[in-house]
Amino acid sequence: MASEASGGLAQTAAVKLSEMGERTKQLGTAIQDPERQRRIILVIVCVALLLDNMLYMVIVPIVPDYLARLESQSENAHATRNASSNRTHYTAHKENFDVQIGVLFASKAILQLLVNPLTGTFIDRVGYDIPLIIGLSIMFVSTCIFAFAENYATLFAARSLQGLGSAFADTSGLAMIADKFTEEAERSRALGIALAFISFGSLAAPPFGGVLYEFAGKRVPFIVLACICLADGILCMAVLKPFSSRTRENMPVGSPIYKLMIDPYIAVVAGALTTCNIPLAFLEPTIANWMEETMHSSEWEIGLTWLPAFFPHILGVYITVKLAAQYPHLQWFYGALGMVIIGASSCMVPACKNFEQLIIPLCGICFGIALVDTALLPTLAFLVDVRHVSVYGGVYAIADISYCVAYALGPVVAGKIVHDLGFVQLNLGMGLANVLYAPALLLLRNVSLMKPSHSERNMLLEEGATGLYDTIRMEERLKKRHGYSSSGNCVPIDENGTFAGKSKSLSEEETSEPECI
Repeated sequence: MASEASGGLAQTAAVKLSEMGERTKQLGTAIQDPERQRRIILVIVCVALLLDNMLYMVIVPIVPDYLARLESQSENAHATRNASSNRTHYTAHKENFDVQIGVLFASKAILQLLVNPLTGTFIDRVGYDIPLIIGLSIMFVSTCIFAFAENYATLFAARSLQGLGSAFADTSGLAMIADKFTEEAERSRALGIALAFISFGSLAAPPFGGVLYEFAGKRVPFIVLACICLADGILCMAVLKPFSSRTRENMPVGSPIYKLMIDPYIAVVAGALTTCNIPLAFLEPTIANWMEETMHSSEWEIGLTWLPAFFPHILGVYITVKLAAQYPHLQWFYGALGMVIIGASSCMVPACKNFEQLIIPLCGICFGIALVDTALLPTLAFLVDVRHVSVYGGVYAIADISYCVAYALGPVVAGKIVHDLGFVQLNLGMGLANVLYAPALLLLRNVSLMKPSHSERNMLLEEGATGLYDTIRMEERLKKRHGYSSSGNCVPIDENGTFAGKSKSLSEEETSEPECI
């Protein structure tokens, strides 16, 4: 009886294991489906961007208060030694405290700004998956250091390390989206979703961090973010398998980043991205003190200052994606309109007398930023497609540099401007800068008419596929063309990918529909 029972248990266990193996095999097959894999990759990238921006903003309600407590404990410990010298020491620290906080906040963007040219080149050489894993790993370590840091130097190291991780994760993530979603409408939609996650991370992090810090302590919010980062990294390893690919050696070589920087169209886009983010970057470190002085705002009002702006930001992303799908040639106009809205909203901020009035211009700023980002980020990828080689690490490194310029200057320069000139002059200057820059986007009005036949990539494709991404696109395009020809309504194509009776290069066909009879 015992042997029969053990045999039955063994058989049941074998059946269960077989079922688990079959389900795992089915899951693996489902993951390898190109369409599902694209969606999973979008989720991975969006979570990475969400984490980066939450970690960027979650320290706003935590670190100043935590450092102030450390300073207070240090002063109390030395109070019994020498009262007069202690007062002098306290005064010096009080004067330097704001500077220390500003440098700490800016250190992430400064390091990210410095290493982005290198990471952009690295991404173009090795692909997008390995840099994404590197970025998530560095962000995980940085978050853990934040959780257990107990002095300014350790917090500064963690903040700077996060900038290094962001330089890898943000750039490779945006570049991966641009590469996986090749159709302009799909690309705009995917980048719009990524921007929504960026917005949510930036605006929801301060209340998230403030509540957990108040009721659970400093470590808990960082531990939660570290766990999410670890899960995202594991999913990335499972889906992308970054260290098992053998096709990386065949990738096309992207245009050098200095060539992209001197491209006048890319330079105009980069300038717009920097200018439109200056109001947000400069207001974040200064608006809390201004609200306390002019409105006598409570802590909860200061903590929730930017949260209502999340909804118009999402609305701006949605509207721009919809308009871009129907009128793609007006991308420049959406960006210019967004900059005008940002400029007008910035000028309205100093006129607000209470929290309810302040919500309106802040929502306008975030709505305008959504228009600019959603319109111009896909434009960068399109410019690379038609004027350079379709590898996107370098161009999105430039986009990341544009953001970092604003956010590196914000915590350091904004306070100085407010101290020397005033809060009103700061906002008027930022608003005027956006309004004056908007006409520069007129230079992009003919971008949609550009053809890839004059690009470096076209010359490569005329000689055949030279890399992984171009090879994949050529194969997909050939399948589509064969599908069209089988319907009997279009001109057939030969095995070389050209229309019968008319020679046409593959790269020219990529942006045109098949010619129907």
